[in-house]
Amino acid sequence: MSLQGKVALVTGAGQGVGQGIALALAAQGARVAVTGRTLSKLETTAETVRARGGEALPLVCEVKSPDSMKACVDTVVETWGGVNILVNNAQEVPLGRLHDLTDEALMAGWESGPMATFRLMKLCYPYLKGDGVIVNLGSSAAKRWDMAGYGAYAAAKEGIRALTRAAACEWGPDNIRCNAILPHAMSPGMQWWIENNPEEAHAFLSQIPQRRVGDCEQDIGRFVALLCSDGANYVNGQSIALDGGQAFLG
Repeated sequence: MSLQGKVALVTGAGQGVGQGIALALAAQGARVAVTGRTLSKLETTAETVRARGGEALPLVCEVKSPDSMKACVDTVVETWGGVNILVNNAQEVPLGRLHDLTDEALMAGWESGPMATFRLMKLCYPYLKGDGVIVNLGSSAAKRWDMAGYGAYAAAKEGIRALTRAAACEWGPDNIRCNAILPHAMSPGMQWWIENNPEEAHAFLSQIPQRRVGDCEQDIGRFVALLCSDGANYVNGQSIALDGGQAFLG
């Protein structure tokens, strides 16, 4: 799983799943650009990486802004010479029934999800050629038994999965691998959802065969580190549920 000498860029790394991924990549030797909207949270993640002996660069990046993303990639390249691993994790979550959702909420989910993924993959493409790995964050929301209230979020995440598959097929000859993960993890967002939807959350969690929600670093981050390593160098174009066996993607 060694990622020694690799440079990783992780969006939404100030907390939750993104933070767990950043910590796990750094633990395997990658230098990690920790990006997101809130500098104080990014600095906390970076300090944790450094305290463990790794290298981290906290960078404010607004994934709904093409200029901000370009500036972020440029800074990482100027600092460390390139990008070998890209993790598109940041996402605004548009929840609500269709009649209650505003155009603005739907577009925020689309801009921060599929559009940001599309733009950042293309910005990093020149540096990923040769040995690059992209991991995009999908969701099993589109596989829910009851989609009421989750349609906009699921639509954005399914768009990311489609872009992932396209990138894997188009960029595979350039030796760039691209996969999507669909995680359940005890992030601040998941904790908020459980607290505010106790009955629905109980039903949802009871359908996880392993009867627990994953840990952001140990269950999600470490798998991403494996997926980015040479040990997974023939895994490409796949959507992989990291959810204790709940989703059936067949």
